[in-house]
Amino acid sequence: MNPEDVLRLANAAPSGKRPHFFADADVDRLLAIIWSMAAELAVTRERLDSVERLLEARQTLARADIEAYRPDAEAARERGQAQLEYIARLLRVLQQEVEVMQRGAAEPSAEDVSRELASR
Repeated sequence: MNPEDVLRLANAAPSGKRPHFFADADVDRLLAIIWSMAAELAVTRERLDSVERLLEARQTLARADIEAYRPDAEAARERGQAQLEYIARLLRVLQQEVEVMQRGAAEPSAEDVSRELASR
């Protein structure tokens, strides 16, 4: 595939309307960019894992080895666990906000505690 085709496909607009989850469409766009970057990083992490495993096993490595590598069941399980942990870290801020909403106003915020301590 030539570079022009790659750019055309990468920038093709989705069919139908893009869903909006936030009142501000810019936030939706930013979130889409962040998730795209997260997906790219996830692929990079898997490739790095392949490189590390192949180097450990063979002490040498060719690009074709990376492309042909298929993880065994244990490696796939480890990768799956790493992916879950990675996603949890990415969504940590949202999870924390949900937890705060679930607790309600029962616990003071970090800002409230900071102000209280500063006023003493």
